Amino acid sequence: MTADTRPRFGKPARASLLLAAALGLCAARAAYADDATPNTTTDTSTGAATDSKWKIGVGPGVVITPKYPGSRQLSVFPFPALDISYDDRIFSQGPDVLGVNVLRGPAYHVGAALSFDFQTRKESDDPRLHGLGNVNGGPKLKLFADYTWWAFTGSVALYQDIAGHHQGTTVSTDFVASAPVGGWLFSVGPGFTWANGTYTRTFFGVSGQQSAASGLPTYSTSAGVRDVHMNAQVTYDFSKHWNGSVSATFGRLEHDAANSPITEKRFELNTLASVNYKF
Repeated sequence: MTADTRPRFGKPARASLLLAAALGLCAARAAYADDATPNTTTDTSTGAATDSKWKIGVGPGVVITPKYPGSRQLSVFPFPALDISYDDRIFSQGPDVLGVNVLRGPAYHVGAALSFDFQTRKESDDPRLHGLGNVNGGPKLKLFADYTWWAFTGSVALYQDIAGHHQGTTVSTDFVASAPVGGWLFSVGPGFTWANGTYTRTFFGVSGQQSAASGLPTYSTSAGVRDVHMNAQVTYDFSKHWNGSVSATFGRLEHDAANSPITEKRFELNTLASVNYKF
């Protein structure tokens, strides 16, 4: 799940799965934020201001996330903070490389995106993983929906592995409340992630062959709740064009994910910090 990174037009995002999100994670913002305000440009021939359907924001970001699901170690890597959209219809944002709002309105969006998932696990990540094989990251199909009422946004996002890396299907559901204070925007809210059997077997299961190669006990998994989590974000507008944000997702692995012999740490922390320039 997924990840933001302002949300994609009101949809809160998360880092743990979506950035493996999360990402996204994407920075959480409500639908009443400036996504609804058209950009203005100046007609050089007349000097009059005109509305632009394009919204473009770019900047540097850094992601801090567990090295692999259940790991005690953290990975830190740079991440481009993109926020590009056209007419509230086509967008590219964070791990959502290309997406479309099939249905949209002032308070809701329903759509699909090609999203890149950063979740991987390498045998070289930890000596305990030798014999388990590698799990590679790759593109996923994302289906999403969100609805905002006043300061509250609810969203659901389904991620399906389309790269053949046995990452299966995950569904993240989130609820976020946002409050603007001057140039600041504070967002916070809970959520949970469900994963199917393919996903849990890949990241938390240990087959007989893997057990013989690694020394870990065999462990069977099934579909169920992967984690419960809390999203939090602070965004500050430095000027008309510049803003900065820090997003964090505090999660706790549940059920098969929590009890797996692969899991060393039940609690997960995913963080994204970014600075964004809006054209």
